[in-house]
Amino acid sequence: MEPGNETQISEFLLLGLSKKIELQTLIFGLFLSMYLITVIGNLLLILAVSADPHLHTPMYFFLSNLSFVDVCFTSTTIPKMLKNIRTKNKAITYEGCITQIHFFLLFATMEIFLLTVMAYDRFVAICHPLRYTIIMNPWVCGLLALMSWMMSALNSLLQSLMVLWLSFCTDLEIPHFFCEITQVVQLACSDTFLNDIVLYFATMLLGVFPLFWIFFSYSLIFSSILRISSARGKYKAFYTCGSHLFVISLFYSTSLGVYLSSAVTSSSRTILVASVMYTVVTPMLNPFIYSLRIRDMKGTLGRLLSRVPSFNDGIVVGLS
Repeated sequence: MEPGNETQISEFLLLGLSKKIELQTLIFGLFLSMYLITVIGNLLLILAVSADPHLHTPMYFFLSNLSFVDVCFTSTTIPKMLKNIRTKNKAITYEGCITQIHFFLLFATMEIFLLTVMAYDRFVAICHPLRYTIIMNPWVCGLLALMSWMMSALNSLLQSLMVLWLSFCTDLEIPHFFCEITQVVQLACSDTFLNDIVLYFATMLLGVFPLFWIFFSYSLIFSSILRISSARGKYKAFYTCGSHLFVISLFYSTSLGVYLSSAVTSSSRTILVASVMYTVVTPMLNPFIYSLRIRDMKGTLGRLLSRVPSFNDGIVVGLS
């Protein structure tokens, strides 16, 4: 576009999931329900890990970190979308959009690193069981978590600062329910070559390489499992890895689907559906997947919920 079309912007417009007014109430109720389930489910998982000393192991340490990241991840986008629907106002300030980009990238990258570290944890537990407590000691676990946070923060800070350097035109409509970085960059009037290079490099470095390491780790895990002589031992090893594999498949298939669909099609509907899957559905399902498939977690949650007094008990106490 011509430089003359550039302007000092104050806000963007988030077009949301649908323009149909009659669907807004349904969308609001659906996403509010999913958001509350996500927050409550993941907080319960964190509480269960904190309350049970038997769950103070590397696997549950990273799992509780993943639950915390999931809560923050969904809180970056969903509350703003719900507010826009409620107030019938699609606007998001320029500063708010940049902030949303920063924290969305921070928690999305952190989720990738945590899934990768959890794959490494399972690799050590199954392939080197006798050295597991030595290799995955508390200091190493803390260091892995700290490095993941630092690299995630560096990536999100770099990319959000690069968006700040862009100049935008009068067309400020984002066909999404949050400030997705590729959609925002496409609205820029200035040259976005450097932004595109950094974005593709970050996708390769933070998306493809961790996925390759996860595949490599699980190929070694499966090779080690097949060498286990007892059928019970094989079943137990597969059982502990099944939930993690399911979460990885769900997250990567939908997140990579966003970038692949944006590259091969101009349909915003396809991109929106894939975005909803990895930004909302996956964080909501994670606590259910882990708590239902991991026996220790299921038992701890059962004991935790059994301690909560029922409504009828409260009435009896109050009347006595």
